Amino acid sequence: MANGVQYVVVTPVRNEEANFLQTIDSIIAQTLRPAVWIIVDDGSTDRTGVIADGAASRHEWIGVVHRQDRGFRNPGGGVIKAFYDGLSKVRTETWDFLVKLDGDLVLAPDYFQRCFARFDQDPQIGIAGGLVCRRQDGSLVAENKGDPPFHVRGATKIYRHACWEQIGGLIKAPGWDTVDEVKANMLGWKTCTFGDLKVHQLKHTGSADGRWRNSVKNGLANYITGYHPLFMFAKCVKRIFSRPFGLGAGALAWGFLSGYLRGVDRITDGDLVRYLRDQQFRKLTLRKSIWG
Repeated sequence: MANGVQYVVVTPVRNEEANFLQTIDSIIAQTLRPAVWIIVDDGSTDRTGVIADGAASRHEWIGVVHRQDRGFRNPGGGVIKAFYDGLSKVRTETWDFLVKLDGDLVLAPDYFQRCFARFDQDPQIGIAGGLVCRRQDGSLVAENKGDPPFHVRGATKIYRHACWEQIGGLIKAPGWDTVDEVKANMLGWKTCTFGDLKVHQLKHTGSADGRWRNSVKNGLANYITGYHPLFMFAKCVKRIFSRPFGLGAGALAWGFLSGYLRGVDRITDGDLVRYLRDQQFRKLTLRKSIWG
């Protein structure tokens, strides 16, 4: 299947002038090219939109959507609204796989060909992607080695069509990139990162928000997703011992608690929340779970 696969890529991008040309070059160089690549310029105030338009003028399979600058960052929810603006330009019946790709990544030329070969080998894989890495001392090292085994970074997610249809798409809020995976697992799909297929991320995850704000955002995402407070407490305790000591744990806890204090809407799918919390209790009691 891999050589004849039809896949589409949607890339929400905002103020990535410094990096986006490298992403464009690596997509154009793919041995298995996308059927369609929709770039969504999410209100950039630099030359990102001009760069995207230039790529589209040279390649008929590249399209561009320009969104108005909202005047502020909207972590989590904003990127998915932009993603759906791009997806609306794609005929849903024409693709086997859907890719959400960030605009600061560099991929090996055979990246997608190798990814789809893995999907072909295991029909139960519903969501997957490569290992997001940063360059350090001349080598690519994993951006976050603490990710659970079911998690696929939102920067490079590949959805099998049948899985996408069953999970019902993505929520437009922080936590979208956990809710999709948990629901897929609940429905019997596998979700995983292809650890040997490295993706070079040109800037650190969350660097646009800073460490504190990024950790607060992650804590709020955990609240929205429906994490049990006991599991969240254990997660924060573990984070205390990661650099910078205490800062990440405090920000994560504050983000989670702020959801309660502000009355932020949470996931309303009772079956999904029960499944998630059951898996969390299995992890806390050292039983097999999607957390490993």
